[in-house]
Amino acid sequence: MESVTKTFGILTAGGDCPGLNAAIRGVCRAAYDRYRMNILGIANGYRGLIDGDVRSLHPEDFSGILTRGGTILGTSREKPFKTNDIGEDKVKAIKENYYKYKLDCLVVLGGNGTNTTGYLLSKEGLNILGLPKTIDNDIEGTERSFGFHSAMSICTDAIDRLHSIAQSHNRVMVIETMGHKAGWLALYSGIAGGGDVIIIPEIPYNIKAIGCHLKERAKTGKSFSIVVVAEGALSAEEAGMEKKERKRLRSEDGLPSAAYRVAGEIEKETGMETRATVLGHVQRGGIPSASDRLLATNFGTAAADLLARGAYGKMVAQSGYDIRAVDLSVPAGKVKLVPGDHHMLDTAQAVGTCLGV
Repeated sequence: MESVTKTFGILTAGGDCPGLNAAIRGVCRAAYDRYRMNILGIANGYRGLIDGDVRSLHPEDFSGILTRGGTILGTSREKPFKTNDIGEDKVKAIKENYYKYKLDCLVVLGGNGTNTTGYLLSKEGLNILGLPKTIDNDIEGTERSFGFHSAMSICTDAIDRLHSIAQSHNRVMVIETMGHKAGWLALYSGIAGGGDVIIIPEIPYNIKAIGCHLKERAKTGKSFSIVVVAEGALSAEEAGMEKKERKRLRSEDGLPSAAYRVAGEIEKETGMETRATVLGHVQRGGIPSASDRLLATNFGTAAADLLARGAYGKMVAQSGYDIRAVDLSVPAGKVKLVPGDHHMLDTAQAVGTCLGV
C-alpha cells in the first residue's frame, strides 16, 4: 500500500510519563519500515514547532528506546492558543513551520491539553493525529492511556512500603497521588495496595465518616491504617465553596497539599498519630511497565496506519480489546472523571474500603 502521508512531524507535550518513547518507536518504526515515510522530530512539544526546532529522525534515533523512560524528543507545557502578554503569535508560527517543513500531518503525543491543542490546530486547517498519554487516565474517548499502568504500579509499590511503617508505629499513613480533577490513579492504586480509605476528587469527603471508619478499625485491633488521597481531593465543605473562597482558605491554613490537610483533619478528629507522604513526580519516572509498552506500541502502529490512509483529525484510543480512532473533538476540552456507578467504586466498598462518605 502506498502511503498518503509522505512526511510527518511528531512531538511530545505536557508532563512526561513512562511509555512515551515506546509510542514514538511504534509510530516511527511502522511508518518507516512499512510505509517509508519521512519523519521529523520536533523538540520540546509545541514550543519546538513555534521555534522551528526540528530534525530528521532515522532508524538509529528510535531504535533501542522501547524500555526508556521520559521522551527522546523532550517536552514542555507550551499552550499556543493561550493569550500571552508579549504579543507572540504562536499559532501563526506553528502554521508557518508546518508548511515550511512540508508536513502532511503532525502527530502529537500528550494528555488533555495536548490533544485539545491538536483539535484546535485541526480547526486551523492542519492535519493532526493524537495519541493519549497521561498517568491520570483522564482522557475522554479512550478506556486507558499509556503511562497510567506504570504510575499505578509505582503508587502501589509505595503504598506497600508504607504499610510496614504504619504497622510498626501504629500510625495512620496518608499517601497522596497525582490526580487534580480525576481520581483514577488514587482509586486503582488504593485498591491494589489495600488502602483502608480512598479519597478522590469526584467524591467530596466527610472527615467524620473517615474518622468513624478509622476508629472502628482500631476497636477491632487494627492499630494502623492507610489512607490514599488524590491531590485534587475536596472536603464536602470545600465542594460547596466558590473556587476563589476555597483557594483563600487553603492559603490561610499554610498546608502544602491535600495529604497534609487530610492528615491534620484525621489527627484532630480521631487523636490518632498521622503522617503524610506526597509521592510527587516519582510517579512519572522510570521505565514503562510491560503493559504500557504494549499499549504504547499498539497505539503507535495504529497511528502509522492512520497516517498511511490519510485518516487525519483523529486520536488513537482503546475500546475493550480493540484499538480504534475517535474524532479529536471527543477529548477536546474534557476530563474523564470516575463515574459514580463505576464498578471499581463498588469493588472498593465491597472489600471494606471507606470512600470518605
